[in-house]
Amino acid sequence: MEQRASFPRRLVALGIDWAVAVFTSALFFPLGSSELAPSLARLLIFAVTVGLLTAFGGASIGQRLVGIRVVTWPEQYYLTPRAAALRTLLIVLVLPAVIIGADGRGLHERITRSAVIRSR
Repeated sequence: MEQRASFPRRLVALGIDWAVAVFTSALFFPLGSSELAPSLARLLIFAVTVGLLTAFGGASIGQRLVGIRVVTWPEQYYLTPRAAALRTLLIVLVLPAVIIGADGRGLHERITRSAVIRSR
């Protein structure tokens, strides 16, 4: 069984994924804009990229760069697209992602029976 990813790695991956969404949305909206449309665009870009890349590649851009991936728990298979979409939705809602259990997994991971492990 592979080693679970540390919180700092996961946090760095999240930051990279959010930066990708921010700079991608900057192609359509001013970077410093605090209006609703650019904020929703950033969130939508984040959700779509993370959801699709997790569903079809096992990891988002940030996760790949820091050497972690998302798998089913405890089997460690790739997530189904439905599970990846639900996991991403729960991350976007924030609260399920910050409710951490004794095993170090967030509520979003327990709901989708997933875990983040080191890939290198």
